[in-house]
Amino acid sequence: MELDGKVGQDLEVEVPVTGRYQVVIDATTEGTSSIWLEDYIENTDGRTYDITGPMTLSGDGQVSVDGSPLQEGVHRMRVHSSAPATVRSVRFEILRRHRETPTVFIQNTRGSGPWEVVWADEFEGEGVPNPGRWTHDLGNWGWGNREPQYYTDGDPENARLEGGHLIIEARPDDDGHPWTSARLTTRGKASFLYGRIEMRAKVPATDGTWAAGWLLGDDYRDEISWPYCGEVDIMEAVGREIDDASGNGINHGSCHTRAFYFKQGNHISEVIPVQNMDEEFHVYVCEWTPDTIRLFVDGEPYYTYDQHGTPEAWPFDRPQNLILNLAMGGGMGGEIAANAGPQRIVVDYVRVLERRQ
Repeated sequence: MELDGKVGQDLEVEVPVTGRYQVVIDATTEGTSSIWLEDYIENTDGRTYDITGPMTLSGDGQVSVDGSPLQEGVHRMRVHSSAPATVRSVRFEILRRHRETPTVFIQNTRGSGPWEVVWADEFEGEGVPNPGRWTHDLGNWGWGNREPQYYTDGDPENARLEGGHLIIEARPDDDGHPWTSARLTTRGKASFLYGRIEMRAKVPATDGTWAAGWLLGDDYRDEISWPYCGEVDIMEAVGREIDDASGNGINHGSCHTRAFYFKQGNHISEVIPVQNMDEEFHVYVCEWTPDTIRLFVDGEPYYTYDQHGTPEAWPFDRPQNLILNLAMGGGMGGEIAANAGPQRIVVDYVRVLERRQ
């Protein structure tokens, strides 16, 4: 396959099983070229599905990334390069098969009774996070935002229990990667439909950090699933928006759906000022009913999503899974501070509650 550095070349790939893959491209170029792979090139939404991020090829050899999500079936893809290159092969190796989530918690939200916990992790003990509750997403494929971090699978340097808290730590120049970090999800363990979701956390204030606690539709399989599957951002903070001296910053609250999302310019979101985000714990809350999603920080309401016009506007009648992660850079994190050291999210608890009448 000959690439001229301007127009990509198409290929057809039959994916045998849904899961996360290693993508390996064997190629040669004069000097240096950036190569990346686009999926679903004939999608009807006019989207660009980057499933590898830029991979730097110098001379002759192989470039690869881990964790690219692919759904079973035939895919029309395109290989792009920034300079002329000859691609000898594109190979896909399964790293982890997709596992259906066995348990769905459906919470009652009607009535005026107190909220009571139905699922929680208080992060007591030591070692890695409870494998009965959490799956570790893995890889460095860019996560749809060209993020540089490699999410490790069960490495306690990146995700561990310590002093009654969950520590998610991004580490620079680690294990051959510019950054390593962790992304924990309940996918494959438990998903949730309605209820009150609470997380108490501290986030880092360094430029380039992108801390998040959020919901993603359990029917996500690969990139074409989003935003049809729905997403709710409960805790989302970037370090460049946090004052270095005071720690005061803002939290972003939002919902993403096929009808309303940022890549088509009609994203419905709000922000709320939060004091001392990196040194003090704050409680980030989502109250999700069959009609409405409302977000709070420290008890203060600031966001409501109640769009029901079409199924594309309201995918929130289907289960969602919980995600906690610390990304670096990328589309929202921005430029990473020079000489930045390890960065941390500290999470005190995550709880899912329902009304008891």
